[in-house]
Amino acid sequence: MSNALPKGFLAESLNRIQPSPTIAASQKARDLVATGRDVISLGVGEPDHDTPQNIKDAAIAAIQRGETKYTAVEGIPELRKAIAEKFKRENGLDYRVAQTFVSPGGKAIVYNALMATLNPGDEVIIPAPYWVSYPDIVLLGGGKPVLPETAMADGFKLRPEALEGAITPKTKWLILNQPCNPTGACYTRDELKALAGVLLRHPQVWVLTDDMYEHLVYGGFKYHTIAQVEPGLYERTLTMNGVSKAYAMTGWRIGYCGGPEPLIRAMAKLQSQSASNASSISQWASVEALNGPQDFIPKFQKVFEERRDLVVSMLNQCAGLECPKPEGAFYVYPSIAKLIGKTSPSGKTIATDEDFVTELLESEGVAAVHGAAFGLSPFFRVSYATSNAKLEEACRRIQRFCGNLR
Repeated sequence: MSNALPKGFLAESLNRIQPSPTIAASQKARDLVATGRDVISLGVGEPDHDTPQNIKDAAIAAIQRGETKYTAVEGIPELRKAIAEKFKRENGLDYRVAQTFVSPGGKAIVYNALMATLNPGDEVIIPAPYWVSYPDIVLLGGGKPVLPETAMADGFKLRPEALEGAITPKTKWLILNQPCNPTGACYTRDELKALAGVLLRHPQVWVLTDDMYEHLVYGGFKYHTIAQVEPGLYERTLTMNGVSKAYAMTGWRIGYCGGPEPLIRAMAKLQSQSASNASSISQWASVEALNGPQDFIPKFQKVFEERRDLVVSMLNQCAGLECPKPEGAFYVYPSIAKLIGKTSPSGKTIATDEDFVTELLESEGVAAVHGAAFGLSPFFRVSYATSNAKLEEACRRIQRFCGNLR
């Protein structure tokens, strides 16, 4: 049997996109572990602790009650009510239940929103570095990603003048992710207000704000979302969140959002012909996540903040690395600019950040993701969502690797 599909069988639109590089990096690490290699993976974007027991108990209770049928496309009423209450309680945003929507993961929120709104040639501004899936979803929808680069000196934050320069009459969306994957950057109220001032001058531009890491901020940082800071943007903002990161529920696949009701209806129309609905059991678990005790979140924050400080300190001791301290999420994004052009003991020249992470994995068994995957080089992303012992050992290996470059 041939392994090749007939010519022309696959959709041409698939040529616009690439497989997710973060998923590919994680899979490569798993494959090496399966062969017996000692690999420490710092490429995974998920908490290492378990889903809290009360949330798991809620899922078990839902199964035992027989909550195992199809749900409404938009989500079960109980979860949509919990989402509206969460937005009011934590973000000061008034969304009616009809303005809320549930999808199988945060990625599906982005996908549904863009697929429901993009026409050929529409532009979407995505500050670089960015989460790897944003540009590809735009391309799949026939849109054009516009990728203004941020600078390490600015904390990897989009400047108002850069936003102004990226907007054209064809701009339909700005995607604003904070705390940011991959940098951990988070905007202050004043910084959001400055960006909002630009957007108020361009009424054709909508905002998709991805707040998935909202609860993972450190050092007393006060989190704000853009429609909260500038109510004038409320009618053209889709505020997205989920239970994956704060509640350690990545595998449960629940993302949610609040926004203008006509957009919510359009997203529901699209999802009705694709996933239909998010898992009924995951939805009931998410009701408990949002409505139940939140006291474990500060404990998670404290653990991650200690890990952040450990990793930033150890990476800044590496020859040639420069690692900023982020405000949130569980990533750091060190620069390897001073290492470009150096050679490893195996004779490999480090010409790109992809060369760096490839050689680091081969020689030291540490898996990370190269900066080019996120649209900004020469950097690499390290996830510190693993144990302190593993982080210390991984950072020692990175120190050794950098020290051996000549």
